[in-house]
Amino acid sequence: MTDLNIRIEGRAGHITLNRPKALNALTHDQCLRTERALLDWRDDPKVDLVILDGAGDRAFCSGGDIAQVYAAGIAGDYAMGRNFWRDEYRMNLLMSRYPKPVVSFMQGFVMGGGVGYGCHVSHRIVGETTQMAMPECGIGLVPDVGGSYLLGRAPGNLGLYLGTTAARMGPGDAVHAGFADRFIPESDWVTVKSGLIETGDIGALPVHPAPVSVLAAQAGAINRLFGADSIAAIIAGLDADGSDLALAALKAMRRNSPLSMACTLAMLRPAPATLLDGLKQEYRATWRAIEQGDFLEGIRAQIIDKDRNPAWKHPGPDAVGAADTAAILAPLGVDELDIGG
Repeated sequence: MTDLNIRIEGRAGHITLNRPKALNALTHDQCLRTERALLDWRDDPKVDLVILDGAGDRAFCSGGDIAQVYAAGIAGDYAMGRNFWRDEYRMNLLMSRYPKPVVSFMQGFVMGGGVGYGCHVSHRIVGETTQMAMPECGIGLVPDVGGSYLLGRAPGNLGLYLGTTAARMGPGDAVHAGFADRFIPESDWVTVKSGLIETGDIGALPVHPAPVSVLAAQAGAINRLFGADSIAAIIAGLDADGSDLALAALKAMRRNSPLSMACTLAMLRPAPATLLDGLKQEYRATWRAIEQGDFLEGIRAQIIDKDRNPAWKHPGPDAVGAADTAAILAPLGVDELDIGG
C-alpha cells in the first residue's frame, strides 16, 4: 500500500498521508508527489476542490521525516536536507496560493511539517483530538514550513511563546492562534468529506462553535512574560514570575537550543509580511542549521540516541550574541530560496 494515497473521488481530489505507524511523518518524496497532484488538478475541470487528510487516529502529520537528513548530515552531505526543505517550502507556497478550495482535516498530532502541510490551505479543520505545535527549537532548528509567518500573525506575543516553548495547542487554541479556521466534531468527518466529494461545494462545510481556548484566557500573562527583547530577559522574567505558566515555559525553554530560540525571536520581530518572506527567512536558517547550527546535535539527542541531553553550541541564552543570529539569518546569495515571487 502506498504511503501517499492520491485519487480523484467524485468532485474532489483527495490526498491521504498513509504512514499511521510513523504518525504520518512527511517525507521528501511525499512533498514532491503532493505538489505534482496539485499541479495536475489545478486546471482539471473534474476537480472542484481538494481534501487533505491523514490515516489513523493518532496524527494528521507529526512532522517531517528527518532521519535520512540526519544520516546524510553526519556523513557530511548537507544537500539532502537543503533539497528537502526547498521542495517542501515550494509545496507550502503552492498550497497557500492554490486557486481551488483545499480542505485539511487535522486530527491528533499536527506538528512541524504537519503544520506546513495542513495550515496554509484555504479551509483548515480541527477536531477534539487535535494537538498542534511548532517544536523545532527542541531539535536545534527554527519554526519553519511557513511557521514563522503563522506565528507572526498570532495575537500579541502568543507566536513567540508558541515558537520558543513548543507549547501544544488544542482545537480551540489552534483557531484562536490563526492556525485553523473551524472546529468540526470528528464523528462528523466521514459525512462531511462525503458531502464535499459528492457535491464539490465548499459551502457544505458545517459551522460549529470552537472549543474554549486556554491560550486566549492566558493572553495577558503571555503578552507580559514574552514582551522582552531578548531570550535571556524573557527567561529571567519567567524565573522571577513563578506562576504555573511561567514555570512550564521556563522548563521547556531551558531544554531548547539557545541559538534556535534567539533566531526565532529575530525572525518574529518584525514578523514576516508574507508567507514567501517567512519561507525565505526560514530557508536561510535551515540551510545553515545542519553545518553551522544545532540541528544534528538536536536530532541525535532527541531522536537517535534519545538521551535528551544535547550539547548545544551555546551554553545558554546569554552566550548568544546578535552576530550569532545575524550569521544564521543572513542572505544566502546564489543559494537563496527561489520558489516564485
